[in-house]
Amino acid sequence: MSNHLQYQTSPYLLQHKDNPVDWYPWSEEAFARARNEDKPIFLSIGYSTCHWCHVLAHESFEDAEIADLLNRHFISIKVDKEERPDIDSVYMAVCQAFTGSGGWPTSIFMTAEQKPFFAGTYFPKASRGNMIGMRELLLAIHEAWEKDRDSLLKQSDAVMAHLNSAHQSFESADEDLPHDAVSLYKRVYDPIYGGFGAAPKFPAPHNILFLLSYYERYRDAECLQMAEHTLLQMYRGGLFDHIGFGFCRYSTDEQFLIPHFEKMLYDNALLILAYCKAYEITKKSMYLEIAEKTAAYILREMTSPEGGFYSAQDADSEGVEGKYYLLSPDEVLNVLGDELGQAFNRHFDISERGNFERKNIPHLLKSQPTTEFDSCFAPLLEYRKQRYSLHLDDKVLTFWNSLMIAAMCHLFLVSGKQVYLTAAKRADEFIQKHLQEDSTLFVSFREGKRGVTGFLEDYAGYIFAQLSLHRATLQNVYAEQAELLCRKVMADFLDSSGGFYLYGRDGEKLILNPKETYDGAVPSGNSLMAYNLVRLAMLTGDEELYSAAQNQLDFLAAQAASYPTGYAMFLTALLDHTHSPTKIVIAPDAQDNLERLPLELPTNMVAVLLPNPTDEYPLVNNKTTYHICKEYSCMLPVNDLHELFDPSAY
Repeated sequence: MSNHLQYQTSPYLLQHKDNPVDWYPWSEEAFARARNEDKPIFLSIGYSTCHWCHVLAHESFEDAEIADLLNRHFISIKVDKEERPDIDSVYMAVCQAFTGSGGWPTSIFMTAEQKPFFAGTYFPKASRGNMIGMRELLLAIHEAWEKDRDSLLKQSDAVMAHLNSAHQSFESADEDLPHDAVSLYKRVYDPIYGGFGAAPKFPAPHNILFLLSYYERYRDAECLQMAEHTLLQMYRGGLFDHIGFGFCRYSTDEQFLIPHFEKMLYDNALLILAYCKAYEITKKSMYLEIAEKTAAYILREMTSPEGGFYSAQDADSEGVEGKYYLLSPDEVLNVLGDELGQAFNRHFDISERGNFERKNIPHLLKSQPTTEFDSCFAPLLEYRKQRYSLHLDDKVLTFWNSLMIAAMCHLFLVSGKQVYLTAAKRADEFIQKHLQEDSTLFVSFREGKRGVTGFLEDYAGYIFAQLSLHRATLQNVYAEQAELLCRKVMADFLDSSGGFYLYGRDGEKLILNPKETYDGAVPSGNSLMAYNLVRLAMLTGDEELYSAAQNQLDFLAAQAASYPTGYAMFLTALLDHTHSPTKIVIAPDAQDNLERLPLELPTNMVAVLLPNPTDEYPLVNNKTTYHICKEYSCMLPVNDLHELFDPSAY
């Protein structure tokens, strides 16, 4: 029998629709039943490509004994963290308060009033070592609920008091913060294998983007070296899928050899941005090639017929992590033939001994990248697809799509290839059609249904995408949309004492409304809003936006002061604010075709194409005229960009 999840559209919830657990989606129906039956709630949060979520499901949620305990003593609720980042954020903070750490699956026990009294992540079915089993935990909580409920509720009150007592402070955005962050990055940098800190190592491309931006401003060669070494090591290791392309979620080892095999849209979007930035600065073709390979994977496997980008591919095949990706030497020989196959195996370190559970993750850590084997990838990819399949989470998320739109725009600007701009525009049209109504955004779309109204990250991400589309096209409609949405965020999400709340005034009220500032796997909504406000203020010259940008920077400066490396996107915005990029205002001659103009400008320029010449920005010599300004002063206008810089150098 199906439970209450059978009519949901979330791939994660649908994975659990046939569990013997009587799951509910997050709904008033579930809370009302908990109140009426005087039962606590078991809240389980995860996502469809989460390996340990699968393990927990197979061990416990598909087990008749565990299901019976849950159904008799609890009301069980399933939440897809990607569709409800608000619920995930609130209860991840709860989990961290209870345990000192967090992760997925997230397991919360709470009252019908949504007040938590116990939290954790993965629990095995039966106790082992120091880990309590799910069976023992459910029995213990049921007994405490019946016999000592006051103690449980006191725990809940203490945790809520702690979460509500977060101190907020303000200080002026300090120009030393980026320098402090760089010092910390240098301290935790791994000079042998690249990356920062010990294993597991996450890509964190926004850290790389900050270091590259810092290098642009201060010419700190060590920053460039750290960024380049990390980018090359991530590509050469098993983190990158050398056969099908695209990056996996993170590396379980220090070398970037053994990945956690799921592929997420947001990682690949941010990594495209990082490799594009490295190419812009160094002009080393390998970085552009890596960005284009990653985009090829996205366009081939992660793009819907309408142009929206899918969310993720699973790590598991047939219940085994990484099974889809692993190869034996004989498999390669059977596909490529003996001579070419032997050479391929040597180059990508595919051996009888193996490098992961007696099979092989293809990698380049022992050899140099080459184009010699490019013709091998397509037949090996086809072989992999015929052998096993990967679960695809095919929901379309506004935030993650926005990051990929920005990535495709930047890839267009550095490559000049129209296919990437076309992909960005199609995804933007998908959002406008399915995920936007007037100035309101929605979180997700799947099978004709859209999710709840958007959160801060959805608006911040989509503004970021609009600014990227404007830079790639110089069409003012994108800048106008960015400003419209920015003002909506300021009206609906802003806390007058500083920063932006996770959900807006019209959002569902939860037990907390956090202001997320820390950059995790993706930049936080507050960090992205700092970047957006700084860029929009430069673009428009609007004093209100400039003041909002300064306030947001000051708010985040206080948050970042004790640990600046956790705020890379904010630091990038702060660099833009303190070292303003050059602004170019173009007064067009109606006779000129300016379609290729975005490609002729340095990519880091803030560029404005006026609809018509103005008194402030007139035509000179009745030709298209370029007015270039920096640090509150402007150069004499010119008709030829070559008089100001050599476009071929960018």
